[in-house]
Amino acid sequence: MGQDKAGFEVALDLPQQGGGSKCFDDDGRLKRTGTVWTASSHIITAVIGSGVLSLAWATAQLGWIAGPAVMFLFSFVTYYTSSLLAACYRSGDPVTGKRNYTYMDAVHSNLGGAKVKLCGMVQYLNLFGVAIGYTIASSISMMAIARSNCFHKNGDDSPCHTSSNPYMIAFGVIEIFLSQIPDFDQLWWLSIVAAVMSFTYSIIGLALGIAKVAENGKVGGSLTGISINTVSQTQKIWRSFQALGDIAFAYSYSIILIEIQDTLKSPPSESKTMKKATLVSVGVTTLFYMLCGTMGYAAFGDMAPGNLLTGFGFFNPYWLIDIANAAIVIHLIGAYQVYCQPLFAFIEKHAAKRFGDSQFITKEIEIPVPGFRPFKLNVFRMIWRTIFVILTTVISMLLPFFNDVVGLLGALGFWPLTVYFPVEMYIAQMKIPKWSTKWLSLQILSAACLIITIAAAAGSIAGVVLDLKSYKPFKTSY
Repeated sequence: MGQDKAGFEVALDLPQQGGGSKCFDDDGRLKRTGTVWTASSHIITAVIGSGVLSLAWATAQLGWIAGPAVMFLFSFVTYYTSSLLAACYRSGDPVTGKRNYTYMDAVHSNLGGAKVKLCGMVQYLNLFGVAIGYTIASSISMMAIARSNCFHKNGDDSPCHTSSNPYMIAFGVIEIFLSQIPDFDQLWWLSIVAAVMSFTYSIIGLALGIAKVAENGKVGGSLTGISINTVSQTQKIWRSFQALGDIAFAYSYSIILIEIQDTLKSPPSESKTMKKATLVSVGVTTLFYMLCGTMGYAAFGDMAPGNLLTGFGFFNPYWLIDIANAAIVIHLIGAYQVYCQPLFAFIEKHAAKRFGDSQFITKEIEIPVPGFRPFKLNVFRMIWRTIFVILTTVISMLLPFFNDVVGLLGALGFWPLTVYFPVEMYIAQMKIPKWSTKWLSLQILSAACLIITIAAAAGSIAGVVLDLKSYKPFKTSY
C-alpha cells in the first residue's frame, strides 16, 4: 500500500496473487474468510446494543401509531442506504474494482476533497461517543445487579444506594485487555458471544413485558403517546424529538459497514454477501425492536422507563433480571470493541505512516501462549489503546446521562453517516444524472432525514441541559 499526495491510502500495483493463489486475495492481503453469518453477527452485535432498552421509552413519547411507524421507517432507510453503501466497497467494477478498506477510503475514492476530512471527523467522533455511551450503559446494568441483590438480602425498604464509578472503572479495565486484540478479523468469536447475549436480554425484556401486561390485565399507552397532563406541551415536543434520536441510534451501524464488508470472502461478490447480511440483520433487529418497544410500552404505558429492564424493579423474579443485566454487560463489552476497531486502525495506520522508522511504533514482541500461536504485542498499540479506554471511562464518569447521550449520538451520526455519504457515493459511483428521477428521489430522502436529525439533536440537547441542572461530577448514584 502507498499514500497519495493527500495522505490517504491508495492501492499500488501489487503482484496479482489473488486469482491463482490459495492464500491471498486480489489485493495481496491474506484470504478473507467472512460469510453472511459472520457479517450478520457483527452487525447484530453492533445494532442490537443498549439502544434496544430505550425503545419502550421512545414509543411512549410517540404513541401507538407514530412509535412503530417511525421504527419501521428507520429500519427501511437503514437497509436501503446500507445497500447503497455496500455497492461502494469496490470502486469501478463491483467484482474486480479497487477495494476500499474503510468508510473513509470509500468516501475518498468516490467523493474526494474536503468531504473525506468531514466524514472522518464525524465518523471517529461518533465512534468515540458510542464508546462513552456503552460504558455508561454497562455501569447502569452492573448497578442494577448490585441493587437487586442488596434488596433481596436486606429487604425492600433498604436504601441500597450505589455509585456508578467503580462499575465504569471495572468495565474500563476489561476493555483495556480486550482492546489489545489487533483487528476486526480476530473479533469474530467476541461478536458471536455478544450477539447471543443481545438476544438473551432482549428476549427476557420481552417476556417480562408480556408478563407485566398479563398481570395488569390491560394494554397500557395511547395512540398519541405521553399525555400533556403528565408533561408540559414543550416537554412533549422535546421528548418526541429525542425519541427520534434514540430510535436512530438503535439502528445505527453504517459507520462500521465497510470495515465489516472487508472481512468477507469472495466469490460471490462482497456487495452481494453484504446486502444479504444487511437484510438478515436489519430484519431480525426490526422484529426484536418492534416487540421490545411495543411490549415495553404496553406494560408501562406513559411511565415507560428510559432503560426497559430498570422498569421491572429489583424484585421478583430478581434472578431473571440479573441474568438480563449480566447479558447486557457481556454484550456491551463485545460491542465496544466492534465499534472501536475502526478508530484504533485509523490512528495506528497514520502513526505507522508518519513514524514508520520508529521502533516504538512498529516493533512487535511475541508472547508465547500455551496451545495457541504466540500473541504479538505492539507497545504503541498497547499504550495508545489503554489511554483511549481510560479517557472514555473518565468522560463517562463525568457525564452519566444514558438516554440523552444515546439520543444525541443517534442524531449526530444518523444523517451524515447513514444517509448523506452513502447516497452521495452511490450517485457518484453509478454516475446517476443530475435532476433525473432517481437523483431527485435520493436527494428528497437525504433532505427528509436531515430534518429528522436536526429535530432529534435539538431534543437531546434540551434533555442534557435539563440533566445538567441537577448534576454533580463523579457523584452519580442510584
